[in-house]
Amino acid sequence: MQMAWNGFKKEGIDSSLLEYFDPERLEAVKTFHESVPGYEPTPLVRLNDLAGSIGVGNIYVKDESKRFGLNAFKGLGGLHAVTEYFRNHENIEFDGYGALLDGLENRLIVTFATATDGNHGKGIAWAASLLGQQAKVFMPEGSAESRLEAIREMGAEAEIMNLNYDETVERVAVMAEENGWVLIQDTAWPGYEEIPLSIMAGYTTIITEVHSQLGPTGFNGITHVFLQAGVGSFAGAMAAALLNFTEGDGPKIIVVEPDRADCFHRSIQDPSGTPQRVTGALDTMMAGLACGEPSIQGWDILKAAADAFISCGDGTSARGMRLLGRPQGSDERIVSGESGAAPFGAFHRLMTEADYQEERGRLGLDDTSNVLFISTEGDTDAANYTRVMNGRIQY
Repeated sequence: MQMAWNGFKKEGIDSSLLEYFDPERLEAVKTFHESVPGYEPTPLVRLNDLAGSIGVGNIYVKDESKRFGLNAFKGLGGLHAVTEYFRNHENIEFDGYGALLDGLENRLIVTFATATDGNHGKGIAWAASLLGQQAKVFMPEGSAESRLEAIREMGAEAEIMNLNYDETVERVAVMAEENGWVLIQDTAWPGYEEIPLSIMAGYTTIITEVHSQLGPTGFNGITHVFLQAGVGSFAGAMAAALLNFTEGDGPKIIVVEPDRADCFHRSIQDPSGTPQRVTGALDTMMAGLACGEPSIQGWDILKAAADAFISCGDGTSARGMRLLGRPQGSDERIVSGESGAAPFGAFHRLMTEADYQEERGRLGLDDTSNVLFISTEGDTDAANYTRVMNGRIQY
């Protein structure tokens, strides 16, 4: 496990990007989600026994496996992007899910297309089905068949391609242009920024809920937040929302990635300050984080907001999965998948291994620290989850 420190943080976030995540807008996003059938805030779990055993004040884990029955958080962003497409491009005015359905009545069906490792595509398929639309979902090589079938069960057409994640994104963008599909992709590049930003805004319901669940002090008592990054849209959205909720005086933010797809970890060390791409197979069980190129929006935010970037192997994620799935004492069990548990495993190593004493000190992790994690998925690859929990995988 390797850590890189952020030397660009003083440059700050572009104000127009940060303003997109102001609390008033975030409350409006949450209000729409509340109107959707099946909405409930996901649990914020406090792990008191583990916190005491490793020497921190409090550990909080937001469990997104309970989100809309999807076993992952991605539906929040996908649904928001699809609804905003209808508002901005089909001129449908609405203030909730029911009003949007009324506005869509007797209109042409739109086909939404995306590339995904699984969770995002399932979220798009779910959003399309909720609104009576069509979805086409394409997955990179090595994707789990169980994730492919979960997408198909939502009514979408889906297939696995013989390309890595970034190549799949590029191919689907071309296919969408050729076929008149609407591309709903959770990564941004020059000329394709509106929809990824809508997806990021959709994710922020997580932060708005946590702010309420923490009680009167909100985020003022949180000292550290560990965030996982693939293309960086999730981590960037969480970081921007946190900065706004705390008026820029927020917790330390630590970003965690797989060492086979650590594009942010490599980018932050490049003196140019420009995002760097990781190529090749991106071979990691952390499928939701197996992305080789940062989203430009995620990069712009995390470059200015994150304090440190951690690159870790699959064994670190497995440690997190087991710690959450087999909790200490009376702590509540959390089923967390490979991408959801990676930050937790990295944190546990920081706190318990002698090799990271200097990093602990520099981050200020001690018995006064209150640390927040967001477990972004449950056992979305159930077979692999069982193998990890039973210790049948060698690293």
